[in-house]
Order: sequence, then C-alpha cells, then structure tokens
Amino acid sequence: MSAHNPFAHLSCEVPADVRRSPETGAVGLAQAADSAKDVAWDLGTLLQGETVDELVNRADLIADDLTQWRGKIADIDTPTLIAIMRQSADMNEALGRAGYYVSLRYSVDTADPERGAHMMAVQERSTAIGTKLVFLELEWADLDDDLADAHLADPGLEFCAHYLRSARRYRPHLLGETEEQLLSEKQLSGSAAWVRLFDEQTSAIEVELPDGVPGGPGKAGLEQGLALLASNDANIRSQAGLAVSTALQPGLRTRSFIYNTLALDKATDDRLRHYSTWVSSRNLANETTDDAVTALIDAVVARYDIPQRWYGLKAQVLGVDKLTYADRSASLATVEQPATWEEGKATVLDAYNSFSPELAGIAQRFFDESWIDAPVRESKSPGAFCAYTVAEHHPYILLNWTGRARDVATLAHELGHGLHAYLARPQGDFHQSTPLTLAETASVFGETVTSNRLLASMDDPNARFALLATTLEDSIATVFRQTAMFRFEAEVHNERRTVGELSTARFGELWATTQSEMLGDAVDFTDEYRSWWSYIPHFIATPGYVYAYAFGQLFALSVYARYEALGAAFVPSYLELLKAGGSLPPVELGKIVDCDLDDPGFWDGGLNIIAGQLDATVEAARAAGRMS
Repeated sequence: MSAHNPFAHLSCEVPADVRRSPETGAVGLAQAADSAKDVAWDLGTLLQGETVDELVNRADLIADDLTQWRGKIADIDTPTLIAIMRQSADMNEALGRAGYYVSLRYSVDTADPERGAHMMAVQERSTAIGTKLVFLELEWADLDDDLADAHLADPGLEFCAHYLRSARRYRPHLLGETEEQLLSEKQLSGSAAWVRLFDEQTSAIEVELPDGVPGGPGKAGLEQGLALLASNDANIRSQAGLAVSTALQPGLRTRSFIYNTLALDKATDDRLRHYSTWVSSRNLANETTDDAVTALIDAVVARYDIPQRWYGLKAQVLGVDKLTYADRSASLATVEQPATWEEGKATVLDAYNSFSPELAGIAQRFFDESWIDAPVRESKSPGAFCAYTVAEHHPYILLNWTGRARDVATLAHELGHGLHAYLARPQGDFHQSTPLTLAETASVFGETVTSNRLLASMDDPNARFALLATTLEDSIATVFRQTAMFRFEAEVHNERRTVGELSTARFGELWATTQSEMLGDAVDFTDEYRSWWSYIPHFIATPGYVYAYAFGQLFALSVYARYEALGAAFVPSYLELLKAGGSLPPVELGKIVDCDLDDPGFWDGGLNIIAGQLDATVEAARAAGRMS
C-alpha cells in the first residue's frame, strides 16, 4: 500500500573481506582488474521512455486518486480493495523505476553533486506521495480480523495476500495518521540524511599504499586496501592492515557521531512504537520472533570453537604462533593467478549450467544485456550488491572487480541474488522479495555450486586445500563473524539506550570485545583494529541486518545438502523456492525444499555442516603436506 522504497529490494554485501590473492604482483592484478573496465550497466530501460519526473508525476496522480478512500477502508467491498491494491502496485512500479534509476546512477559516482541532488529530490517526492497514503496501512491494520479474513479469502487478492497479512502484524506498533505522516515527512532530513552522509564519507576513504605493496606507492580506495589483506606475503598484509587502519582515522569521530545519532533515532522510534528490544522491529520485518533470533545467535555462539579451532590451525600453516588481524584473511594458495573478467564469467556460467541450464541461461543475460556494473572507479560505492528494481523489470548487479580470484565467488554470489530476483518477478512487487532471513539463500547456494564445481576439477592437493580453506572461511565469515557483528550492534544499541552517547573509544572497545569473543586466543588484535567497525554500512543503514547472513548461510547449506542427497531430482524444488519469492512466510518457503525452520535443531544441522567443512579442510591440508 505504501510508496515504493527504491532500496527495498537491495541485497548487499559487507565491503570486501577477501581471502585469496595472487602472487603475480601489481601488473597482473592491474591487467585483470582492467579487463572489466567496459562492463557497465544500462539503466535507460528502467525509464521505459518516460523521464524520472514523468514517472513520479504519474505516481503522484495515482496517490491523489487513492486518497478518495480515506476513512472508508472498513466499509469497502473486496472488488474495491482489489482495485485499490492494483492501483497501489502501479504507483509502486512508477516510483520504483524512478527511484532505482537515480539511486543506481548515484551508486557509481557518489561524489557527483548532481546525482546526489537528483536522488534526494526523488526521495523527497516519493516520501510526500507515501505520506498521502499512510491512512491505507493504518485503516487496513485496524480492520476486524473476521472482515480482513473475508477479504483475503478472495482469489483476486492472491497477488498481494501475503503482503496484506504481514502488514496486519504491525497493528500494535502503528501510531495515529498525523504521527505517522510526521515521521514519514521527517525521515529524509533525519535518518536517511545521516545514512547518505555515512555513504559519502566511506566512499571517499583513501588508503595510502606504501612502496613495496601492489599498487604502491600511491592512494587507493578502501576496497583495494582491504583486498591486499589476502596476500600470501606477510609483509604486504601487515603494511596493508596498517594502511587501512590509518585511512579509517580521518572522519572516525564523524562516523561515530553518525552511529550515535542513528542509534538514538532508532531508540526513540522503538519507544514510540512499543517495540520491546532494539531488534524487535527488524525481526518483525523478517517475519520471525525475538525468541527465534535469540535461539539462532545462541546456537552460533555455542559453536565459536569452530572459528577458534580453524584460525589456530591456520596459524600453523602460515608458520606463526598466532594470527594478527591482518593475517586472518591470508591466502593459503601456493600459486594463484589473477582472475580476468572473462575467466570469472566463464567459471560462474559453467557452474550454474552444471546445476541448471535454465539458471545458466538467465545468468548469461546479465552479461549480454548490460545488467552488471563491474569496474572499480573513484567514488563508486564499495562492496557489491544486487538491486531487484521492480518486478516488471530486470535486476542489476554492482561489483568492484579488483582482478582477484575472490571476485569470482562474489560474482557467483551476486548472480544468485539476481537469479532469485528474476525468477520471482511473476510474483509482482508485493511478493517478489523475501524477508532478509531468506534473502541470502540463492546467493550462498550459487557460491557453493561454483566452489564445488571448481573443486571437482582439481587434482593438485595444494589447490584443493586452498579452495576448501576459502570455502570454510566464507562460512565462518558469514555465520560466525556476522554473528559477532550482530552482538556488537546489540551492545551499541543497548548502551546508547541505558548509558548515553558512546565515545569513539567505546565503540572500539565493544568492537574488539565482540570480535575477540568469537576468535578467542586464535587471533591477536592490536589497537589499530578497533576502528574497523566504522566502514560497515549495514550498522548504519539497516540495524540488525547482519544476523540474516548467518540465518541465510545455515539455511542455504542445508538446502545444498538436500541437493547433494537428491541430485538432479532436487532442482525443480529449488527453482520452485526461488520462483515463490516472498509470497509465503519463511517457514512455508522452507518446506518447499524440505527444510523445517520450526525444528529447534535446525541450526545445529547447519553448524554441523560447517564443522564437516573444517574437518575436510584439515584433511586436505595434511594431504598437501601443509599441516602435520
């Protein structure tokens, strides 16, 4: 019912935390990165021959027409409700096309003031349009249960039935129309403005690379600096880690203030809406409960022995007593070549084709029809993401191709998001996207298919060990590291509410504590690492987001285990899951692939799969003579 949020269907990654790096030096990397220089997306098709203003004007007219129903939702018949929802869908499509066009243009050049101003103008008008229709959500939520159920029994509402049912869950947390309008109007000058400032701050971070480091001496973006932490060379890792830490210092107080301000804003919002904890609103949006999320976090924390054991063993392989924060992502490959764009493309398409030619055919379109923006550019948003856009259009993928082998896995990951978005398009805008808890399913599955496809073709023991180690570390980063990040968030939000504003030093203390609890004595953190929380966008833009990575990874590993057990017979069920989008609650979606999310032991099953990955990696290390 509400206006389309141009960031609502955005599946994104924490900026690069890479784990593999070539030994061939800066020239090879530069050439591999340069191979993607012409891979740019074509956003023009989003507009469908209209201008941004024309799209927004059309949405505004629809909203004006819908205001005739203010105060009447309790009295309308079902055909009228169907007509209202169809109009809402048309409005959302127009706003979505305009919003994604300006936001994606901005993402590839965040320093361009014209692009930033254009994006803000569209957001302001979209907010004003959405404010007109606040009454729809409020009056629908306020309906008697029997009347709402009678409406929802009509097949004509199937295109939005789950959306409407889910909207009624917010009834205890909604305010009056005047208050909701006020909060909506103030958002762009409030939380959204702070998020934009954070994005511009982090996009402008420059890492001063010293002589002797690939790319040095000279300045590089944060992505490139972080990527060097995957080097085989301990000296390069050490220098890169120090360079990144140094680069994070300017603006650190500003980023701390941004986080404090947004944490206070969220605390105020949660108090007004009667949410019991800092993460309750996120859990409701994810169609789960506080207790279920607590069970997930507790299950992961109880298995912190897995990362601690692995990083202790990794120190042995690297020949050191203990890893430093700069060593944690070190490559264990003895020989590895940079990855060109064409090589990465061929690898990923082959992997998807081995699982499903249908998926591979759709994936090919992302390359052939300019749905991807790949090169690293100055002022481009860091990391990688998939933007769903609108159901009547195709998704887009943003990457930062640095020429490293790790980029191939990122490509496979984001294509998974893209395929999920594309296959769910027939569900329409109301049901295309899943809650965050299942949003990582196809991405992690695609990465796993790609890794296992590569593994099956390897005979060299060292290469097999390096790939298994990378796969294991992906699981550790996604499940355990993200859980530690979630616990950092929890500490920040709870302390902001009970004690008050946090100092920059206090942020660093909480970051170091929650990271060290996960890693135990396996990794030695120095004071320089205490600022590394400050470049992670999810903390700022989407509080509580990161536990969804752990949820999604464990779910996807369980789904992949079903594929290993059933082979080709499993493929139709998997495609059915992707095509269902968010048309069902997560528990029902899980049943499509025979996964019971209500089972208290479900998380243990996924964690046992990661423990099995660890055992396989240790066995491979011994076979390669890398570990006694």
